[in-house]
Amino acid sequence: MADMRSFRDAVIAWAAGGSGDPAYELATLLPVRGAVLLEGPSDVAAVEALAAGYGRDLAAEGVCVLAMGGAMSVARFIDRLGPDGLDLHLTGLCDERERGYYARGWARAGLPPDFFVCDSDLEDELIRALGVERVTELIRQEGDLRPLQTFLSQPAQRGRSPQQQLRRFLGTKKGRKIRYGRVLIEGLPPDRVPAPLEDLLDIV
Repeated sequence: MADMRSFRDAVIAWAAGGSGDPAYELATLLPVRGAVLLEGPSDVAAVEALAAGYGRDLAAEGVCVLAMGGAMSVARFIDRLGPDGLDLHLTGLCDERERGYYARGWARAGLPPDFFVCDSDLEDELIRALGVERVTELIRQEGDLRPLQTFLSQPAQRGRSPQQQLRRFLGTKKGRKIRYGRVLIEGLPPDRVPAPLEDLLDIV
């Protein structure tokens, strides 16, 4: 059955060197009107969770939320999804250190820079918005307090701020960043949503 997951998989295969025919066919069939270009799956989890919190289903709205496997791939995806390809409305979210890749990709396609930048990265934005105590409580609720305490006892964590420690902890186990992308978003009060995420949803 044709759905947004099928379209996303077709685009990823196309960007990896495959045929673009399936993506073109699905884009018309669904139809698809836009795409959100993100670095990784934890970003996808956060954006989709935030949209759901606002009562929005981006896939049903014809918007593909897509993890590119790293910011260095952004120009390749813009080539396929932008004016020279499917001509979708594009936006995205990136870390500060990856801003250059996004800026060059949008500029090369002749598009205005309709993407948003996290001060450090998305996890840092969410931890600052929630506060260390609230994030620690969410980790406890998820059953990860003991692993967190073990992690914090490591000599390498001494001298780091609590925020830095939490950020590092979220990336220490495969799948943890993806799960907490959703958990931290769902724990956010509506008035504490980080500006890059709020601005992103405003134009999608």
